[in-house]
Amino acid sequence: MKHLKVHYFQHIAGEGFGSCGTYLKSMGAQLSATEFFALPLDRSLEIEALPNIEDVDLLIIMGGTMSVNDEANFPWLKMEKRWLRRYLATGKPAIGLCLGGQMIATALGANVSRNPEQELGWTTVYKTPSVQKDCFQLPDELEVMQWHSETFEIPKGAVRLAENAVCMNQMYQIGKNVLGFQFHPEITPEVLRLFIDNEEHDQVFQGPYVQSFNTLKKSKSEQFNASNQLLNRAIDYVLQSQKRSQSLSQLKIEKEC
Repeated sequence: MKHLKVHYFQHIAGEGFGSCGTYLKSMGAQLSATEFFALPLDRSLEIEALPNIEDVDLLIIMGGTMSVNDEANFPWLKMEKRWLRRYLATGKPAIGLCLGGQMIATALGANVSRNPEQELGWTTVYKTPSVQKDCFQLPDELEVMQWHSETFEIPKGAVRLAENAVCMNQMYQIGKNVLGFQFHPEITPEVLRLFIDNEEHDQVFQGPYVQSFNTLKKSKSEQFNASNQLLNRAIDYVLQSQKRSQSLSQLKIEKEC
C-alpha cells in the first residue's frame, strides 16, 4: 500500500504542524519537513536542498513572523518561491496557512502588502456570496484565529472563498488542488500558547482588531475544533483532486493500450 507523502514548509521554531499533523497521521501519512528557520541567514538556499517534487503528494506551507517580501533578511524566501512555482505547475495539491497562503500568492505573481489593520485573535469570516457550488464550501460564517499584518491579493485565475470587513481576502482556491488561507485553521491550544509567548515578547501587534492575551488564554475547545475540522475538509478536498487526476491518467493509459 502506497503511503501519502506530506511535506511541510516550516518557518518558525516550535510551531509544529498544528491540528493537521494529527489528522494526517491518522490517515497513515508519512510526514517530512523543511525547517527554513534553522538555516543560516547569511547563506542562500540551493534548490537541491529542497525535496524532489516527485516525492511530495501534498504540500502544506505553514505560517511565520517574516514578510514574504523580506528576501534581504531571509534569502531562502527567493528559493522557496522558485520551488513553489515548479511544484504548483505540476497540479499537485497544496495548502497555504497565513504566511503560507501569502507565499503561494506571491509565487504566482500576486501582490502581498500591508493590510490597513492588523488582525489578531478570534474573528468572524464570511463565505463569499458568489462562490460556485463546485468550489470548496465554507459555512456562511465561521469564527477563526487571525494573526497577521499583511495580506495577499487573489492570484490570477483564483476564486475568493472568504472575506470580512477588516481584510477582504481571507481565503482563495486555485483549480481544485490549491487552497490558501489568511487565517490559522490549524490552531491548537499549544500553537496558540507559542504565538502568545512570541507576541508578548515582541509586542508588534496593536489596534482595534487585536484581542487581548487574557481573552485568548481563555479560548474554549470548541473554538479550535471548528477551524480544525475546516482544515481537515480542506485536506480531503485537495487530495481528491489528485485522485481524480490519477484516475484520468490511468484511464488514458488503458485507452492507449
